[in-house]
Amino acid sequence: MTAEGTNHSIRYEVSGGIACIRLERPPVNALDLAMVRGVIAALKRAAADDAVRAVMIASAVAKRFCAGLDIAELAGRSPDQIRTLVHELYVGLFDAQCQLGKPTIAAVNGAARGGGMTLAVSCDIVLAAESVTFGYPEIELGVLPAIHFVHLPRIIGRHRAFELLFTGRTFDAKQAAALGLAEQETEALRLAGELAAKPEAAMRAGRAAFMRQIDRNYRRRIAEAVEDFCAIVTTEAAQAKLRAFAEKGRSK
Repeated sequence: MTAEGTNHSIRYEVSGGIACIRLERPPVNALDLAMVRGVIAALKRAAADDAVRAVMIASAVAKRFCAGLDIAELAGRSPDQIRTLVHELYVGLFDAQCQLGKPTIAAVNGAARGGGMTLAVSCDIVLAAESVTFGYPEIELGVLPAIHFVHLPRIIGRHRAFELLFTGRTFDAKQAAALGLAEQETEALRLAGELAAKPEAAMRAGRAAFMRQIDRNYRRRIAEAVEDFCAIVTTEAAQAKLRAFAEKGRSK
């Protein structure tokens, strides 16, 4: 049985106990407020559906997982508009994942940058196809990958995290696997099916306990990261960089 739904930039499908949330905002799945809220709504929909036993986030756009926040949503917008977007991506997404009660897999089947990394690491497991590249390019635009300051040093260590976050360089799936950021694996549906077959009560209780143990005030820290991001993105220097990048994109 398959259930389908759409939220403009989000495609939602359920089959075999697996809910697949597909990002579908060509050309690069750049995140605007509607798209972020669409992902959150899809997670809540999966949480409320007893037929869903596992969730997968993937892309319907070839060679792109998610390019991060849409520059048009940052350049020239009011501080309140920017804060709303970033709060939804950081805190709203985290809360939806915490309350889901079901395992989630990010099937990264294309390039992931910035906010796309945020979507991926919000999941319990990150799987990356061999051709995938990752990166945190925010510093090049005069802004901060603020949420990644919270979790990345815990995953890969302070010094390697600093290098990735402050150079903005890209790295491939093999490097991501070596750092412990992703598994080099393409069979996301197979793994989702394996998780969906586990005892439901044990999976729900176990995941809740797991989230509690790894939290370490994570939610408070990502709320602080919202303010860190907004404090720099609203400066004239950052806005000038963002406007220049947006104009360059429109001229292509």
